[in-house]
Amino acid sequence: MPTPPDPFFTVGTRLPDRLGRTGVIHTPHGEIRTPAFIAVGTKATVKAVLPESMKDLGAQAVLANAYHLYLQPGSDIVDEAGGFGKFMNWDGPTFTDSGGFQVMSLGVGFKKVLAMESVGVQSDDVIASGKERLARVDDDGVTFKSHLDGSSHRFTPEVSMRIQHELGADIMFAFDELTTLMNTRGYQERSVERTQAWAVRCIAEHEKQTAERAHRPYQALFGVVQGAQYEDLRRQAARGLESITGASGRGFDGYGIGGALEKQNLGTIVRWVVEELPEHKPRHMLGISEPDDMFVAIENGADTFDCVNPSRVARNAAIYHPDGRFNINTARFRRDFTPIDDECDCYTCAHYTRAYIHHLFKAKEMLASTLCTIHNERFTVRLVDRIRDSIDGGYFDEYKAEMLGRFYSSRPSATGV
Repeated sequence: MPTPPDPFFTVGTRLPDRLGRTGVIHTPHGEIRTPAFIAVGTKATVKAVLPESMKDLGAQAVLANAYHLYLQPGSDIVDEAGGFGKFMNWDGPTFTDSGGFQVMSLGVGFKKVLAMESVGVQSDDVIASGKERLARVDDDGVTFKSHLDGSSHRFTPEVSMRIQHELGADIMFAFDELTTLMNTRGYQERSVERTQAWAVRCIAEHEKQTAERAHRPYQALFGVVQGAQYEDLRRQAARGLESITGASGRGFDGYGIGGALEKQNLGTIVRWVVEELPEHKPRHMLGISEPDDMFVAIENGADTFDCVNPSRVARNAAIYHPDGRFNINTARFRRDFTPIDDECDCYTCAHYTRAYIHHLFKAKEMLASTLCTIHNERFTVRLVDRIRDSIDGGYFDEYKAEMLGRFYSSRPSATGV
C-alpha cells in the first residue's frame, strides 16, 4: 500500500513566544515551503490564467474543489486523465477540498466567505434572503441539488473520499459540516460530534481507497477542525481528530481549520486549535487571503491557507498594491501610463500600463481579468514568501508593522486610493 513521504512535514524556524513557524511539506509532486498561499483552481483552473502562468508567478500548489469537479466533468473522467494536476497540466503539488463548504453554501445561500459577522440572531433553519435551500444534512451525509441542473446527489464521507481519490490530489480533506455563526450553540455541539463521526469514516475509507489504488502515489488526508467561535468546542474538535487512527494505526497527516468565524477572532481561534494539535503535522487555514488575516493566521500557527479572493476581486477590477487595494476601472487611471505597481515583478507589471488595463475593463475584454489575476496572485504569493523570509530572518514583527501600516494607511498615495 502506498505510504506518505518520510518525513511528510519538517519544521523550520519558530517565531519566538508564538506558534508560527516555517517548514516544508513533502509531497509526491514536490515540496511546499511554508507558510504558503495555496492558489484556488476550483474547477481545475485558476480562473482567467494559464497553469503555466501560475507556475511563473511562483505559486507552489493549487487547490481544486471536489464538489465542482464531481458535477463537471466527473471525478471518473479526471481519474482517467491521471488526476486533476495532470488534467490541467500542473505538475506541482495539489490539494482538493471535501465539498463541505459548498454544502454549507447550498444549504444557507450565504456568500462564499469564511469570515462572517454575527448579528446576534441565532437560528438553525437560517437561509439567506431570496435563496432556496439546496442541501439537507443528516447524520449519515448530505443530500443536495446540483446548482447546474437541479439534479439530486448524495455526499457521504465515503463518497467524498472516493471522489477525492479519483481527483488524485497530494493533499485532501475529510468531509465535514461547515456551520454558520447564526447556528445555535446546541447545533454547533451536534455538528462537531457529526464531523468527528464522519472523520472516523473518512480515515477508514481513505485506507481502503489507498490499498485499492496502489498504482497511484499516496494522498495525504487532513482532518478539519470545526466549532465556530466556541473555545471549548474548537479544542474538543481538535483533540478528537488527533485521537482518531485507522486500522493501520495512522491518524490524519495534517489538519484543516475551518468554519465560519468573526474576523476579529481569527487569531484567537487559530491559536486555540493549534495548541491542541501535534506540532509535527501541518495545519491549513481554509479560506483567507487578506494581508492582515495572513499575518494573524501565520503567527498563530497556520502553515498553509487558500482563498479565491485574489482572482475573484481581479475579475471585478480590484487591484492589490503595497499602498492598498484600488479599482483600476475608475476614471483617474484613464491616462495613467505607469505599471499597476512599479515594485512588482509580475508579467502584467512588466508589460502593461494602468491605462491599458483600464481600457480593457471599459471595453469588457477578457484580457482584463487575465492581467489583473496574474498581478493579484503574484502579489499574494510574494507577500507570503516575504512573511516566510521574515520568520527565517528574525524580523517578522518589523515586516508586519511596515507592510500592514502601508497597506492600510489612509494617507494619499500614488495609486490614488
